[in-house]
Amino acid sequence: MAKVIEFNVYATLVCMVGVLLLGRFVIRHVKFLKDYDIPDPVVGGVIVAFVIMLAHHFYNFKLVLDSSLKEPLMLTFFITIGLSADFASLKKGGKMLVVFLIAVGIFVIVQDLVGVGVASMIGVNPLMGLLGGSISLTGGHGTSAAWSSTFSQAPYNFPQSLEVSIVCATFGLVSGGIIGGPVACYLIKRYKLEPNKQTTEQQEHEPMLVFEAPKQERLITANSFIESLALVSIALLVGTFIAKHATSVHLGSFTLPTLPTFVWCLFVGVLLRNISTYSNIHKVFDREIGVIGNVSLSLFLAFALMSINLMELVNLALPIAIILTVQVAVMILYSVFVTFRMCGKSYDAAVLSAGHCGFGLGATPTAMVNMQTITNHYGPSHVAFIVVPLVGAFFVDIINALTIKGFLALPFHY
Repeated sequence: MAKVIEFNVYATLVCMVGVLLLGRFVIRHVKFLKDYDIPDPVVGGVIVAFVIMLAHHFYNFKLVLDSSLKEPLMLTFFITIGLSADFASLKKGGKMLVVFLIAVGIFVIVQDLVGVGVASMIGVNPLMGLLGGSISLTGGHGTSAAWSSTFSQAPYNFPQSLEVSIVCATFGLVSGGIIGGPVACYLIKRYKLEPNKQTTEQQEHEPMLVFEAPKQERLITANSFIESLALVSIALLVGTFIAKHATSVHLGSFTLPTLPTFVWCLFVGVLLRNISTYSNIHKVFDREIGVIGNVSLSLFLAFALMSINLMELVNLALPIAIILTVQVAVMILYSVFVTFRMCGKSYDAAVLSAGHCGFGLGATPTAMVNMQTITNHYGPSHVAFIVVPLVGAFFVDIINALTIKGFLALPFHY
């Protein structure tokens, strides 16, 4: 019988921070991990999970971590996404924002069709295809971990959901960083594209966006941090309350849809952001919100990753590899033949295609890195740095959540 070692919330917090520091140390000394911007919690978490697996195998003990911080950290991350969605920026994105959003929305559906279709063809649970679709690829590590907790329970009863989704999200993160630059370079050279000179001259008089000037720093103070924390706290309270009581709210024949708690929290964050903006009650500090979100996501992923059971992935390795290989090929073809063409076959469209590869397989930060690499080489694309963060960090999560709910309603044998 295995010896059980239980960690309380403080010991678990130490482990979570230790995972992040370990991941940072390893990335600093491994060029491949550094070049492709693999997150600290992914590297550290996988190493710790591997060590725990070996210790369990050779020394027969089981480590039980306190999970009380897990859900608040996850919800805080999605709230910060909502608090970053300023609808005033929609005017700057203009028509390109709408077109790109349509292209991305269609691809989310395509991604799940491919995942479920390939899984069905090779004779595995279609739920694995959904986890290897928009949940882990477009959604990333945060969305993967959020949905996997649902799939591990009834009526789906897929206990390996967390392990499968995290592996798929990690693979997608690397793949998105690898293919984004080459796709844009191919399009630029194939169609001999250049930045619009008139637009570039106009943009020289506009302030640089944070993603266009990534080294620019802004001061974070105790007072401003408390104000941002107040917004997050309100969104946590209201979002979890709505999620708990949504099914009991009836407005005539209308009933609030059943959505995961993190989706409601994200919606509340959006409302708080835009009510504050339009009423001039409070100006949301985007950089500070980003710091809170990144810290929450890192700690949450550190917990989720060091808790995964690596042994359960052995029998699933081949099906996962097949599904992900097809998904990468589809992403390349879609960005070249659909995203690029829908966005106007221009230089901006090529940069947007690189961004789509980044968050279509990995995450919005990967998209930013892809675009920065292209624009540093070929020239600026101001509109891409407006459109991609809005779509990749906010709108796509809403589309993704609705698409996943739609696929789960289909008559597949999940």
